[in-house]
Amino acid sequence: MTTVHRANDPLLQPYQLKHLTLRNRFMSTAHEPNYHDDGLPKDRYIRYHEEKAKGGIALTMTAGSAVVSRDSSPVFGNLHAYKDEIVPWLKRMADACHEHGSACMIQLTHLGRRTVWNGADWLPVVSPSNVREPAHRAFPKIMEDWDMDRIVRDYADAAERVKEAGLDGFELECYGHLLDSFWSPAVNNRDDEHGGSLDNRLRFTHRVLDAIRDRVGPDYIVGLRMVADEDMEKGLSREEGLEICRRMIATGQVDFLNIIRGHVDHDGPLSRVIPVTGTPSAPHLDFAGQVRTETKFPVFHAARINDVATARHAVAEGKLDMVGMTRAHIADPHIAAKVADGREDEVRPCVGATYCLDRIYEGRSTTCIHNAATGREATMPHAIPRTKGKKRHVVVIGAGPAGLEASRVSAERGHKVTLLEAASDAGGQLRLATQIKRRSELIGIVDWRLAQLQRLGVEVRYNTYAESGDVIALDPDVVIVATGGLPREDAIADGGDLATSSWDVISGAASVGEDVLVYDDNGAHPGMAATEIIMAQGAKLEVVTPERMFAPDIGGLNLVPYIEKLQGHGAVITTMVRVHSLRREGNKIAAVLTSPYNEAHVGERLVDQVVVEYATAPMDELYFALKPDSGNGGEMDYEALVAGQAQQVVRNEAGRFQLFRIGDAVAARNIHAGIYDALRLCKDL
Repeated sequence: MTTVHRANDPLLQPYQLKHLTLRNRFMSTAHEPNYHDDGLPKDRYIRYHEEKAKGGIALTMTAGSAVVSRDSSPVFGNLHAYKDEIVPWLKRMADACHEHGSACMIQLTHLGRRTVWNGADWLPVVSPSNVREPAHRAFPKIMEDWDMDRIVRDYADAAERVKEAGLDGFELECYGHLLDSFWSPAVNNRDDEHGGSLDNRLRFTHRVLDAIRDRVGPDYIVGLRMVADEDMEKGLSREEGLEICRRMIATGQVDFLNIIRGHVDHDGPLSRVIPVTGTPSAPHLDFAGQVRTETKFPVFHAARINDVATARHAVAEGKLDMVGMTRAHIADPHIAAKVADGREDEVRPCVGATYCLDRIYEGRSTTCIHNAATGREATMPHAIPRTKGKKRHVVVIGAGPAGLEASRVSAERGHKVTLLEAASDAGGQLRLATQIKRRSELIGIVDWRLAQLQRLGVEVRYNTYAESGDVIALDPDVVIVATGGLPREDAIADGGDLATSSWDVISGAASVGEDVLVYDDNGAHPGMAATEIIMAQGAKLEVVTPERMFAPDIGGLNLVPYIEKLQGHGAVITTMVRVHSLRREGNKIAAVLTSPYNEAHVGERLVDQVVVEYATAPMDELYFALKPDSGNGGEMDYEALVAGQAQQVVRNEAGRFQLFRIGDAVAARNIHAGIYDALRLCKDL
């Protein structure tokens, strides 16, 4: 790793934005974690942003976006900036961030066509024209003069609330939402004074800015998060986008530009604005740098700038004034402090999994795939405190994500930790996932924890298939079984022995046939990973699933690359069909298909190979073998676990140790679930 002297580190230099001094160049751009309480940023929301302030960030931008009008129906858990009740909560958030030296701003918007009509108050969706957004499917009402009048007032009212709350400023969302819908030739086909020429298409935005400045005055910080190139046919071109930048700057009414390239009206283009793992780092950084060069104006930007080196390059080369590392701060809210303290190598990496955003777009709250404390700051620590009690010997079996996290947290608590792993390296199922080159970045989840275990002096024993006697011989005080699972083999009732598991395909243990049917009765990444291996071999492919929605446990952003490959390969996707049975027919396999709705026969397929993905069954033999010698009989007190209290169950007074199992050794779940199991158990050991 290149060492940069902290006094000369571009990322640690302050930045002057109007009257506001930002202490360094790190920022978290506006995003909606869906932590609201009835549209208000209450305690959970505040703690989330306060943690980043504690972690040394210069600017945390809240909301993505806070809606200014009642008819802008929230679809991502948006805050309600049209309510006066938001002011005291925003003030609490601003005060909390200011206390730790961070600036705090908010993003305001009217969603326009990027919402639904059948949510919140069931009001019509509005847009400059009746052009539907595919992602949310509403056919909008064409805005009338009175719609424009009231929304201008709503923007001004919301701006006044933000200033009253003591936030340092705000930005207006202008990509995929209402304001830039007026700008875009792909969306605005009006033939009145708001359509046609660029002057006309900017007219409504000028009205909004005029009204805002009338309320907040000339000195308050106002910026635009704006698209400067929609990168689409009939959309806003790079040339027009740059001209809009120049015109917005010329008004004197905006203080910074937060630059976006692309469009977000469907999962496909959205995944290029917010790139997932397997895509190039910082794909739009050079474009944002061109905007800064041509405008000589403060430019912020975020799009897969997920490591410190890239962020440092962005500032050192004059491409950006403030670097948005939004997903990176979801993974580690203490990046700035670690860089300033010379602990850059301890930054928990963002691996690009985008589990955080996929959850938002599914209506859930943000969680990081491998930082279970994010969003749970009230109960889960980002920095693990040392125990004030007796130091204990913790034996962990299994070095997958759950076992690695259990070992890390236990060692941070000050306990002696011995980690036993049957394989020759750590990672478990996650290492299998990284066999897909596009997802190889996920290995950062493992590598970061191994580095922490080395720093903490944890003993890791590989090639150790532990039996109960081996564990007992170590004289443990606590035993944590994190042995994971193996592929389930009961997806197909009759003839299932003729099938090949997805694991065998991904690992290369099984060769791929020429004509393959993949039966995915799990709907998560493993089945889709198998399809990528199969397609790479050039095989003919059909994917069959009983689900009514394809791959439902893969969020929309992560599904995009799978679908692009499947469609590009000419694969057939068949939903709402179950593989009932398999039989040999010559050198082929006949798959009998039935409906999951009425069990009716719906056809057969004659193929060379059937690959089945049906999640995992726990490897729990060791756990059950250890139960008789444990004091708690393996029992987990869920009330204590959720309340953040130590486990104190005693079922066997003669027991020699506490016994717990976590992750897929309990039941098939996912990486985050295993890591969360480990954190909330071991933080109280």
